[in-house]
Amino acid sequence: MRVRGVAHAFAGRPVLAGVDLDVAAGERVAVVGPNGAGKSTLLRIMATLLTPREGTVAVGGTPYPEGVRAARRRIGYLGHDPLVYLDLTAWQNLRLFGDLYGVDGLDDAVPDALARVGLLPRAHDHVRTFSRGMAQRLGIARMLLHSPDVLLLDEPYTGLDAQGSRLLDGIVTGASSGTAVVMVTHDLARAHALCGRVVMIARGLLAWDAGTADVSHDQLAQRYAESAG
Repeated sequence: MRVRGVAHAFAGRPVLAGVDLDVAAGERVAVVGPNGAGKSTLLRIMATLLTPREGTVAVGGTPYPEGVRAARRRIGYLGHDPLVYLDLTAWQNLRLFGDLYGVDGLDDAVPDALARVGLLPRAHDHVRTFSRGMAQRLGIARMLLHSPDVLLLDEPYTGLDAQGSRLLDGIVTGASSGTAVVMVTHDLARAHALCGRVVMIARGLLAWDAGTADVSHDQLAQRYAESAG
């Protein structure tokens, strides 16, 4: 995935000021930084959910905004909101998203995805009856259903219990060798443990970029504190 010159503003206030970022196939990258730095805005632009004021993003050579429909087939996104329909069952949600993404063999893929996140016993219950953590698990299943090339995660542990967090840890670290993962998080310990690289966004710019093998958790925490000052 390649980000070039991405800039954005809300109500005239600059949020991103020209971000460049390359993420290789199979790479796991944590994006950290203080509140208001532009992390979630950047991820939403990368996920095609927001059109940048300036700049471009490309996944697998497919640029967007121009090639947004083709790019979406290669991206899985999970944010604070699991992006599922409350008045549908878990099964119906995944069938709907599977149809939208053109997933083959949904009669097998849907139960497999629900089983992976521990929701198969609740497959035919309406999502409105789910806890926040269960809805987030369904969001994980939705994100993975079409086997995307890139996983984009924005504070994805929101609402998850310890078991659900371990499940997501395993998905991040166990992603196939060709699947890139970009995760926005304030959890520096998890960023350091799960990802091979950390980038820091501060004041709308990419302020720091380092491999986790080259920096300790304490050094990461120090840089984070400096960026928030």
